[in-house]
Amino acid sequence: MDLKRFIVLRFGLLYIIVAIMAGLVVYSMVTLQFVEGAPSEPPKIVDIPAVRGDILSDDGRELACSVPSYRIFMDVCADGLTDDVFRSKVDSLALCLSGFYGDASKQTYKKRLINARKAGKRYYRINSKKISYTDLQKVKKFPIFRRGQYKGGFIVEPYDSREKPFGLLASRTIGSIYGDKSLGGKVGLEKSYDKDLRGRPGKGQRIKVPGRWITQEIIPSVNGRDILTTINVEMQDITENALLNQLKKQDALYGVAVLMEVQSGEVKAIANLKRVAPGIYGEVYNYAVGDATEPGSTFKLASVIAALEDDVVTLDDTVDTRNGERKYYKSIMRDSHHGGYGRITVREAFEKSSNVGISSIIYDNYKDNPRRFVDRVYSMGLNEPLGLDIKGEGKPVFRYPGDTLWSGISLPWMSIGYEVQMTPMQILAFYNAIANNGTKVKPRFVKAILDNGKVVEEFDTEVLNASICSRSTVEKVHELLKGVVEHGTARNISGSSYGIAGKTGTAQIAHGTSGYHSKGKEYQGTFVGYFPADEPVYSCIVVVNSPRRGVYYGNLVAGTVFRDIADKVYAKSFERQEVANDEVVKETTGNMPYSKGGKKDELLTVFEDINVDVENADIDSEWLSTKAREYEILLRPKTIPEGRVPDVRGMGAKDAVCVLENAGLKVIVQGAGRVRNQSLRPGDVFRKGQLIILKMG
Repeated sequence: MDLKRFIVLRFGLLYIIVAIMAGLVVYSMVTLQFVEGAPSEPPKIVDIPAVRGDILSDDGRELACSVPSYRIFMDVCADGLTDDVFRSKVDSLALCLSGFYGDASKQTYKKRLINARKAGKRYYRINSKKISYTDLQKVKKFPIFRRGQYKGGFIVEPYDSREKPFGLLASRTIGSIYGDKSLGGKVGLEKSYDKDLRGRPGKGQRIKVPGRWITQEIIPSVNGRDILTTINVEMQDITENALLNQLKKQDALYGVAVLMEVQSGEVKAIANLKRVAPGIYGEVYNYAVGDATEPGSTFKLASVIAALEDDVVTLDDTVDTRNGERKYYKSIMRDSHHGGYGRITVREAFEKSSNVGISSIIYDNYKDNPRRFVDRVYSMGLNEPLGLDIKGEGKPVFRYPGDTLWSGISLPWMSIGYEVQMTPMQILAFYNAIANNGTKVKPRFVKAILDNGKVVEEFDTEVLNASICSRSTVEKVHELLKGVVEHGTARNISGSSYGIAGKTGTAQIAHGTSGYHSKGKEYQGTFVGYFPADEPVYSCIVVVNSPRRGVYYGNLVAGTVFRDIADKVYAKSFERQEVANDEVVKETTGNMPYSKGGKKDELLTVFEDINVDVENADIDSEWLSTKAREYEILLRPKTIPEGRVPDVRGMGAKDAVCVLENAGLKVIVQGAGRVRNQSLRPGDVFRKGQLIILKMG
């Protein structure tokens, strides 16, 4: 072979090799672009949602929280998933999926998987159902899936779902969200505090890879903050059960019960239950906040306050209730007591809830100047909304002399709670002001906003009206409210050791513009008041709407619920507090100086420096409690049980926080001094990271 021919052959062979390689490159590009779905469009910038914050009870338990859930997908044509592996394991995988999801047979799942592989599915959804983290760990162990993403095609898509660990407890007040993607607040606290709960989304870019899109994080998201509410789980449970039992017993349309701390305005429990099916009740609307109706006889308190403040009557003055009827123009006012009460005192008229008596007091003294009466009511702030944390507060409705709808009968009917409208929460805030020595505070549902367990914003008690009336009038109507229970319309709930003060209300329900029907009348029974009567700590309102078993008076349908709630709350709260106070007294008796509990070495150092004798100095315990005796300090071991809430009562803040944080709790300290009370009971089992609130004093 000559040299020329040899060179041509070599270059020809090289050309062929280069051409083949170029062809392979072009083939690979086409395959990636059109067959395997390589990026055919630029990355998209998308939001990465943050984890929504939790809504917590007053002691840090979760009322609403974001729980991760997952959907399972499969790359049925994953590179590492060979035909031999697929054929040998598909039966077992189908059997596991059928047993796990329970919605289709093994044969159906097997057929779906085989068809998906034939179709070249790179992102096949196994099932639309979301599963929990615990279930995910089970699914990961299924045949083929246990090989992972690249060898088994196992793909997991995470989601956040909103859960309420206590079920329907205060569910309407807690609220709800729109859905998994937006997680925006729809109603309740979820809506009102959506900005804090939502957090700040991050940024990412979505890139298309073979068979699916993936998101690469650019800017990390910032998780939402937690909302520490005023709701007490135990009190909420007591309140809901008491209301539910009565609604079922009376077959009522709906009912409301709200329990509030007098001085702080903290709402400890709120229940709104409506009949959704025979014998079944659920929370579908926040009637306590949004439903403004005629308050009936509970409004008589405002009428009596106005008369006392304007000095037009005294409680010992008398009023003629006649035969239980009085005609105002063409309308007849009637008492529920047939035949009337005759001439009685103003005090008796209120305690017996005489419509004729109260309306006569107001009409006879204000008929020539009705503006004076209405202005006095306005001065108490009853015509203004409370401005609650929760959206959707109903607006109170009060007619004013000169308005289009004001008439000659407006004044007497207004005096007994008709031709006005107020929500249960607004009525409660009014009565709470009397319990609070005349100071009207804003009911509140949130105590603080937390970021990783630390308080970033705290909400103090907001005073709406420093004094709705004079102190002397407060004292007088306080005695009236006690009298209603002791020997008035609410005698059926009297007899408690702690005392109840309050007012009954029974209002006929108007049907829109058609007014009050003489046939098929419907009523709303109410009781509102506070307890213990002489040293009020809690105020409460109960409303039962449209009972259908022939019993509708406020003292019977609502008063008994109030008494049930008060009895149980008193038993749980006050008796335990009395025991704690007795222990404090015992701990601080003697002539020795008072000492907080704490670490043994620190206590011994202090006692030695101030020359105080101690007993049990050789005790084998890192933490000690102290008891002052006449001539010495008694040291006692303070046990810190593993996995249970430590008892830090009596400790200083530094030591208490040290003990609790070492145990795995998050701590909020309120006040100064030593620990008087802790929100989690000593000895109870707790979760790591759970919140505990220490009240110092």
